[in-house]
Amino acid sequence: MNNKQLYDCAIIGGGLGGLTLAINLSRQGYSVVLFEKEQYPFHKVCGEYISMESWPYLESLGLPLSSMNLPVIKKLIVTSPDGNTLSQELPLGGFGISRNLIDYSLMKIAKEAGVTVMEHCKAEDIAFSGDIFSIQTSKGNFSSKVCCGAFGKRSNIDVKWKRNFVQQTPNKLNNFIAVKYHIQSSFPADSIALHNFHNGYCGISRIEDGKYCLCYLTNAANLKASGNSIDEMEKNILSKNPHLQKIFQQSVKLFHEPLSISHISFQEKKVVEQHVLMIGDSAGSIPPLCGNGMSMAMHAGKIAAGYIVDFVQNRISRTEMEKRYTANWKKMFGRRLFTGRIIQRLFGKSKTTNLFIRMMKSLPGLTRYIIKQTHGKEY
Repeated sequence: MNNKQLYDCAIIGGGLGGLTLAINLSRQGYSVVLFEKEQYPFHKVCGEYISMESWPYLESLGLPLSSMNLPVIKKLIVTSPDGNTLSQELPLGGFGISRNLIDYSLMKIAKEAGVTVMEHCKAEDIAFSGDIFSIQTSKGNFSSKVCCGAFGKRSNIDVKWKRNFVQQTPNKLNNFIAVKYHIQSSFPADSIALHNFHNGYCGISRIEDGKYCLCYLTNAANLKASGNSIDEMEKNILSKNPHLQKIFQQSVKLFHEPLSISHISFQEKKVVEQHVLMIGDSAGSIPPLCGNGMSMAMHAGKIAAGYIVDFVQNRISRTEMEKRYTANWKKMFGRRLFTGRIIQRLFGKSKTTNLFIRMMKSLPGLTRYIIKQTHGKEY
């Protein structure tokens, strides 16, 4: 199938960044096509705590958060591998909601707003010629004036284009795996915890319907040392943290099998690649310790929308659109990513993490400062 319509914008990836950008542009009267390789609703490997900085924007797009009875999270708990605990109030805080629910809800809003949502449709390549993008997909070819990549941490297009981060040899920032469950637990509903273990950390926070999201990040070496068994890794490595041991012993897993992804890289990436505006993790994989990657992805989409409108209206050139988006992206998120990568290097090694937590407990002002550096403001 060859779709003959020339869209104002094509978006590859139907996560939070892609969906909110699509709704934003469509509500302003622009034609948008969005490609998502999965079929909604579906689960995604992701922590499901969203910073309050994004609440006003989501409600402005039509997501009725205030009436969804979602848990509000106001407290951060961090534990070291030896069980030492740090607690800190979150000045802005956040809320819990599963990706299964929020992505599906936003997809329905996008369709109602006039977005052409192509589900179960994999983008295979993007070509730019004659000032027009041609997107080759599993359901045919599509054309657009602007193209945005919101395809996450690593995609087939990243590999096909041989983006720089894909070709890096394994190191401390690019050889991670992530595992996620939904569980039943007695963990406090108003808190989010980050439990450290050898070469990794595990987050837990409440979502809708009394369920909890448990998601952890570790390096591939831990899985290999456990015979490539997630169960063995949880028993022999994660559970050395007494808090995680208690969670695994007393909680009920609601998934038959865990969700997992591999080859995660937190290396720097180009914000614009082959004239495609990158959104969220596609622009620079966001370490969990940056504060909140989902809010950053949605904020990036909002920033991109303004420049896309200016370009489509012929108020700025394509070159100017790309330059302005890159500059604003770095201004908004550069420091958060830098801080997150520094903390990422500190966490994981048992001795370093234990020492870091003890230091943070004795210096509450430093703790508040770091939290401030990794969180944004309402947008």
